[in-house]
Amino acid sequence: MNTKGAGKAAGKKLGKPLNLAGLKTYSIKKRKGLANIQQFAKPIPPPDDFDEFLGSLPKTLAAESLMKVIKAIAEAHRKRLPVVMAMGAHVIKCGLSPLVIDLMERGIISAVAMNSAGAIHDYEVSLVGYTSEDVGAALKDGSFGMARETADAMQKAASRGIREGIGLGAALGKKINEDANKFAEYSILAAADRLDIPATVHVVIGADTVHMHPNVSGSDLGGSSHIDFRILAGVVARLEGGVWLNVGSAVVMPEVFLKCLSAARNLGNKVENFVTADMDMLKHYRPTVNVVKRPTEQGYSLTGHHEIMLPLLRMGILSQIYQEDAS
Repeated sequence: MNTKGAGKAAGKKLGKPLNLAGLKTYSIKKRKGLANIQQFAKPIPPPDDFDEFLGSLPKTLAAESLMKVIKAIAEAHRKRLPVVMAMGAHVIKCGLSPLVIDLMERGIISAVAMNSAGAIHDYEVSLVGYTSEDVGAALKDGSFGMARETADAMQKAASRGIREGIGLGAALGKKINEDANKFAEYSILAAADRLDIPATVHVVIGADTVHMHPNVSGSDLGGSSHIDFRILAGVVARLEGGVWLNVGSAVVMPEVFLKCLSAARNLGNKVENFVTADMDMLKHYRPTVNVVKRPTEQGYSLTGHHEIMLPLLRMGILSQIYQEDAS
């Protein structure tokens, strides 16, 4: 039997794009969320004796690394040098947005960057006060990721980000504020817009729920996210003496950081003396090599659950700054 050409014919049929026009969507207000603002952290001030607690930690291993990162951030803040937080979506899903926003409002975090899953959760929290659907249950009938409002907002922000040249993160933050979303106070992107702090969103096409929606343009998302890449590269070009925090991103943000750094150095910017820290529940390959080891001689890994480690880091930073101000 002659089967020549059969593989090519089968491949053509198999490779036909799926028409998404008929997808059934729903309002996010009809969906429950696994993470809601009632669970979120509260940015309380550090107790007066918190510096004593830090001083009581053993001067070795992770405790020593934690103190070095705290002191580096406090020093960068004192000298008005950049402290950048790059994050994955779990930072938001774990209810840590209020702590990040508090550090932004205090002028300690000077720029934020996140993957687009983070932006999606940030927007949903600002709109309805909750996020993170039950993926396992929703996947069974194909309703996973079909919230209309999220996709509409991302598309409008992406289009505006290109049209105005401001990028995806800034456009989404502006939309949250201009629409007066009920829970905007919990949005990192809205806070960045309000404080005029760079906030960038880095998209991986096909990785996020909104990419399934027929009204969402891949070219708009890609174009606006590329503007954000250039904005973040500009931030990295000024990182000398500052601190880069990678919190909860195992792949996207470490890869983005490495390319930003290479572009900045290629263009003649001195970015040599800075501190990096990777904070995650596990040590992963890319953050270890792309954040902690390759870019700098002052890189640290702080391994532990976000909902414990980030509040601890914040308390340490504030305690260190207050201690310096008092002396």
